[in-house]
Amino acid sequence: MAGNSQRRGAIRKGGTKKGAVVGSGGKRRRGLEGRGPTPPAEQRTKHPAARRSAAKAKAAQNNPPGRGRPAGRRSDDGPELVLGRNPVVECLRAGVPASALYVAVGTENDERLTESVRLAADTGISILEVPRTDLDRMSSNGLHQGVALQVPPYRYAHPDDLLARARESAEPALLVALDNISDPRNLGAVVRSVAAFGGHGVVIPQRRSASVTAVAWRTSAGAAARLPVARATNLTRTLKDWAATGVQIVGLDAGGDLSLDDFDATVPTVIVVGSEGKGLSRLVRETCDSVLSIPMAGPVESLNASVAAGVVLAETARQRRA
Repeated sequence: MAGNSQRRGAIRKGGTKKGAVVGSGGKRRRGLEGRGPTPPAEQRTKHPAARRSAAKAKAAQNNPPGRGRPAGRRSDDGPELVLGRNPVVECLRAGVPASALYVAVGTENDERLTESVRLAADTGISILEVPRTDLDRMSSNGLHQGVALQVPPYRYAHPDDLLARARESAEPALLVALDNISDPRNLGAVVRSVAAFGGHGVVIPQRRSASVTAVAWRTSAGAAARLPVARATNLTRTLKDWAATGVQIVGLDAGGDLSLDDFDATVPTVIVVGSEGKGLSRLVRETCDSVLSIPMAGPVESLNASVAAGVVLAETARQRRA
């Protein structure tokens, strides 16, 4: 009813749209001013580019130089870490080139750690004391025992350099080629055997092959620092080039056509070792002059790739001494 002041809505309150509005007194003047140019997408917090940039920065922080890289994204151009007290002291004893020795703060000292620090100091290797959390981030599994050794990227030789090095020596050429060897421990063991039995070098394929990582360094017991390891872009082509110079190419396989008892190792020789599962690839096998098998006395069908290479290298060294 009109004029009923008690009815709801009958009285207009001050400050509504239809009534008088009190001014802000200039308090909101700053809010009406321009905010300047639009910042880049990486600086706008809710933009996808900003989230990608933040994730990249976090990954770089959690992956400092020397940290083990995630599986599937490993780069052969970066440094590697040898973890654990025994592996570190063994690498330092063998003279493995290293750039830094990391020791966690508060690590309990023992004779291995003491020797590692002494050897690193004697050879001019930087000794860095870091928080344990930093070592945890730098190692992929955290099993570092408070110490880690940073090994620089390995410098591979050219396949032609191996043959030239062999020709300069007084002994006939003795080279080992690895085909489809994916375990770096097998690579390190083969390098150690080649160095022990007077070989001149090891060649590996550039793809689908183990590389000289910290694990290979450790397994080779420092032999990788004394024996050149080359990378071949095409292993089959490299073997054919070597065969054209008069070097015999001998493959290792359990079903080979030549027994180790009939093997003549006194001439320049390249021993090709295949993987345990696949053996020699087809093209590499066709390139070999002969395929060698090791006579087995027991029921074991085959040997580990590095063990088989060691047996043949030992026989080769025996024949050349005789």
